Amino acid sequence: MDRQEQLARLQDGETFDLLVIGGGATGCGIALDAATRGLRVALVERDDFAQGTSSKSTKLVHGGVRYLEKAILKGDREQFNLVREGLRERGWLLQNAPHLAHSIRLMTPVKTWFQAAYIFAGLVLYDLLAGHLSLGHSRIVTRAKAKKLFPQLNLDDYKAAVIYADGQFNDARMAVTLARTAAAYGAVCANHVEVTGLVKENGRVRGAHLRDRQSGRTWTVAAKGVVNATGPFADAIRRMDDPEAPGMLKVSSGIHILLEAGTVPDDLSLMIPSTEDGRVLFMIPWQGHVLFGTTDEPADIAVDPAPDCKDVDYLLRYASAYLRKPVTGRDVLAVWNGLRPLVFDPKKGSTQELARTHVLTKSPSGLLTMAGGKWTSYRAMAEDAVDAACAAFGLCGDRPCVTRELRLIGSRAFYPGAWRDLATRENIAPELARSLYSLYGDEAGAVLALGRELDLLTPIHPDHPYIGAEVAFAVRREMAVRLGDVLLRRLPLGLVDMRHAEEAAPVVATIMGRELGWDEDRRIREVESARRLLATWFSGQEASHAGPADTLAEEGLGKQPCSRPEGDGPTVEAL
Repeated sequence: MDRQEQLARLQDGETFDLLVIGGGATGCGIALDAATRGLRVALVERDDFAQGTSSKSTKLVHGGVRYLEKAILKGDREQFNLVREGLRERGWLLQNAPHLAHSIRLMTPVKTWFQAAYIFAGLVLYDLLAGHLSLGHSRIVTRAKAKKLFPQLNLDDYKAAVIYADGQFNDARMAVTLARTAAAYGAVCANHVEVTGLVKENGRVRGAHLRDRQSGRTWTVAAKGVVNATGPFADAIRRMDDPEAPGMLKVSSGIHILLEAGTVPDDLSLMIPSTEDGRVLFMIPWQGHVLFGTTDEPADIAVDPAPDCKDVDYLLRYASAYLRKPVTGRDVLAVWNGLRPLVFDPKKGSTQELARTHVLTKSPSGLLTMAGGKWTSYRAMAEDAVDAACAAFGLCGDRPCVTRELRLIGSRAFYPGAWRDLATRENIAPELARSLYSLYGDEAGAVLALGRELDLLTPIHPDHPYIGAEVAFAVRREMAVRLGDVLLRRLPLGLVDMRHAEEAAPVVATIMGRELGWDEDRRIREVESARRLLATWFSGQEASHAGPADTLAEEGLGKQPCSRPEGDGPTVEAL
């Protein structure tokens, strides 16, 4: 998917059936659903695909264990239906993108046998609701067995543990893959293209004014219908249509920290079902590291919001309470914050009480807005949105949704263990083969071929398997045009180790510069921009005396770091 080709199609004066605003999970899913029904679709994203909420999730594909508990205890049908839908969609997502998603096991320690029976009964229902798409049966294990399975866990005060299965995925790559698959079916998908206003004819929305944020060029695109799928920014687009439109969203922030591999077993995760303030926390192996989160606090809408030190401290406190080895600031390799767009219900006072349901609205001028929801249910949300668009704008005819069993790019020739064959066939290290298959699936060979053609088989950082060919592939085939597009989303390096991402930035910028024709000034600006973003995120953790947060503070940018004497955190030197 070449970005210049996508822009050329977007600018050639074609009238589209649908214009989708927003390139996260929801928008990319809508574009794919519409394109596979034969509609002429355009999708535009102000920043990069999945740059906001959709790349900062807990990386779980799940029905929502806590939603099921609330559904039963409160007799809440909305929550119950959310869980049932999520479990169904979980199964289809794992089938349609097996290179990006897989099942995992999670353990919950319990202090009494009554608690064990209570949680186990709920998880049995959870498994049953998944039907033939179930990922396995939940079970209770004794404390002795739990210690063998999870030696890092402090189980001195616990009687037993419950183990269940759920799904995990690479959210940022999933969004890019959805966009690429949509483009393969004829959709036009362009990142870094901003909607500056909506076009109306006779009081009806019939397109949008656009601006390419890379070149500054502006133009207008016409469409029979427009779908607003901008997540936390949905109300802003709604007010382009109607300045008096009331807000329909509440936003909460979710902080995650990344720890070294070995903090939990490679094949088992920790689920903390209820903190003192009612949150659910997960500690999960992800991309060779360990992800721990998430918090759930009311937040203001912002682009790339910085984490807050009190939330990081909260996670460190809980990690230390559950693990035998205390976790301090010096153990944190990365920290980032995602915003959750929650459909507002004035009867529910906290964001933890709001269900992750999705809501579809249609304004008097015809603007469709899909809001709320969660990653796992992206496909169902897309189906609902396209069904509504077909009815509202006279599209589709009798063409039904076909995405339920639609394999995505990278999965069509994928099979379990294929990375081993790749390692043997291409004579490469097993670690590299496994990494390539987990990111590209059956396109892994194409990445290697590009690497040999361009002599880019060297790792971009010595401590990680990612090679230079992946950077070139991201530019040529995945529309990456900014350094952050590669460091934070096409590759997960910046999300798992911010210091190493900062160290790799000049190497990545050099490769991107050759591909995109950057001069030296542009290359330096890109490196500096990525460094500042990583530093701003890391300022929520506390970065000692020479870390990124302090560098920004000296420059009058960002915010002062937290003071945490028990841990220094990784140091990132300024370029």
